[in-house]
Amino acid sequence: MRRERRAARPDWRAKTESQGLVFGTPARYGTGGQRPYWDESVHYVFEMDEILSLEADVELLHSMCLAAVDNIVLTERYRDFGLPEWIWPHVAESWKRRDPHVYGRFDLRYDGNGPARLLEYNADTPTSLLEAAVVQWYWKTEVFPDDDQWNSIHEKLVERWGEVKDLLPTNEVHFTWSGSDPTGEDHLTTAYLQETAAEAGLDTVGLAIEDIGWDSLLERFVDLAESPMATVCKLYPWEWVVTEEFGTRVVESLPGTLWVEPLWKTLLSNKAILAVLWEMYPGHPNLLPAFLDEPGLLTEYVRKPKLGREGANVQIVATGYETQTGGVYGAEGYVYQAFDPLPEFDGYRPALGAWIIGDQSGGLGIRETAGLVTDDGAAFIPHRIPQ
Repeated sequence: MRRERRAARPDWRAKTESQGLVFGTPARYGTGGQRPYWDESVHYVFEMDEILSLEADVELLHSMCLAAVDNIVLTERYRDFGLPEWIWPHVAESWKRRDPHVYGRFDLRYDGNGPARLLEYNADTPTSLLEAAVVQWYWKTEVFPDDDQWNSIHEKLVERWGEVKDLLPTNEVHFTWSGSDPTGEDHLTTAYLQETAAEAGLDTVGLAIEDIGWDSLLERFVDLAESPMATVCKLYPWEWVVTEEFGTRVVESLPGTLWVEPLWKTLLSNKAILAVLWEMYPGHPNLLPAFLDEPGLLTEYVRKPKLGREGANVQIVATGYETQTGGVYGAEGYVYQAFDPLPEFDGYRPALGAWIIGDQSGGLGIRETAGLVTDDGAAFIPHRIPQ
């Protein structure tokens, strides 16, 4: 694994926008200045044996996570996750029904010198999907046509929707995002997911989550045409859904309307899962020691809110690395994870985002930051595998 520089294509902006990458939030350089979110002036190079090792690590982590959900439901450990008590039985039923899941993203610490270590699992509303699946593939094809890339995300998404199709109540899926997202990233990601589902033969409808209606007479969700919504693919976190009046209807009407990702994934997208995994698999090479609500034996650690997002409210306690980020999270409690800083390349630190599609590893996206915490100032960096 190494970081290389190469002059960006003169027309890179027009090309990435034509591929759908149109949301406009810039990243940040180490100096604090604005950096393009898509930055192809640098890229990471991997050897094939590294990629094969990462693929195996990701699929093993995924199987461990499914075993952890089974354990949590069996032992009814929902309180450790800060989830409201009224949804506990519904989470259990969602898991017991095996409500279908489509995709997720593992964030990993990896430097090429040992196994990947799990930092967190974005199992419910992962973004950076289009840039990983499409934009970096076209970059590689044009700039390094003879090289390879860990990237079968698009093909596997289409394949997964084909598998899920037989598990859905109808052939129609509504795709929804929040209109309150100022960047447009959620809408972009949802539109891309909708495209992959349509390619798999599903009938798709897109609308903002704020436009979903409730037919109180027939007690069902309806779209703007007042048509019933049998399956909804959402890019809106479960922990937000369940705090709203709307969310009560969502949860209590399951499985009359199926939601993707399913309710049981609220256990995996919660950082409490890191501590549960460490309890179940102590010393596992793909895990970092992690504990609920206190640091335990850790003297150097990262304190993460169980429901935090975009690196908010993270505290690093380690000699020479003390850091704390702001935000609105933490009332739900914290997880304490052993501090293992991201590797540094030319003053920047990459976090690997490894995609799982269904139950198979699908590809890699890399976000890079000058700081210790991968936050909303991170840039997306492509990668390649030399032939």
